[in-house]
Amino acid sequence: MKLRVLFLIFSAFTIILAGCEKKVDPDEPKPLVVGMELSYPPFEMRDTSNQPDGISVRMAEDLGKMLGRPVEIEDVAWDGIIPALKSGKIDLIISSMTRTVEREQVIDFSDGYVTNGLCMLVAKDSDIESVDDLSESGGKVAVKLATTGHQWAMGHLEGVELVTLDEAATCVLEVVQKKADAFIYDQISIYQHWKNNQDTTRPILKPIREETWAIGIKKGNDVLKAEVNSFLKQYREDGKFDKLAERYMAEEKKAFQEMGVPFIFH
Repeated sequence: MKLRVLFLIFSAFTIILAGCEKKVDPDEPKPLVVGMELSYPPFEMRDTSNQPDGISVRMAEDLGKMLGRPVEIEDVAWDGIIPALKSGKIDLIISSMTRTVEREQVIDFSDGYVTNGLCMLVAKDSDIESVDDLSESGGKVAVKLATTGHQWAMGHLEGVELVTLDEAATCVLEVVQKKADAFIYDQISIYQHWKNNQDTTRPILKPIREETWAIGIKKGNDVLKAEVNSFLKQYREDGKFDKLAERYMAEEKKAFQEMGVPFIFH
């Protein structure tokens, strides 16, 4: 008798759970899952309500509208973002990612949409004026793990001790505290970190080398790649990149123009 009662209770509970299951509409468009590391303002960041914000977020939303797909933003740590794409956890990387030969071995890229450059942050009273002053100096250079600054420094700075850290802010602190002679990173970030540490640091914005940012796509997904490239072309023609720059980077754009440093969108 007891077994019969338990069976009836279990059966009723199973029916209730089945009724609560979310119905999947086959006509509902599949979400476009976009991965980015939300710690790179003004491109990838969080607003005062802790919601995803920035240039890359707005780009992703506009791309989703063009494709007719809802967008889901996934905050992914930088060193895990390519594995997330390869495993299918995300559909795209829109995270200020530089297109490199090494990365092209494992993922595909869209056409470029930003030209940026590696440059340096040094102490305000430092004698360093160019990357040539670092070579074979025996000094210390801070780099963020798995970035192109890290890769470039490993291949070009003989005789220099690399201080490899997980966060850009920690790299900046190394320079502020004079534990490192320089921090190699991209121009936009170096400018912003200098703005936050003007009493102790100095930016050297002349590019060590120019780089192109592009959207990362899983290899073999040629249809999505073509759609993304079509979106970027139209976005550029419609002046949307310029509008995002005015919204998020008006100060930086003006400062770069005054310094004679080319601005980034192309």
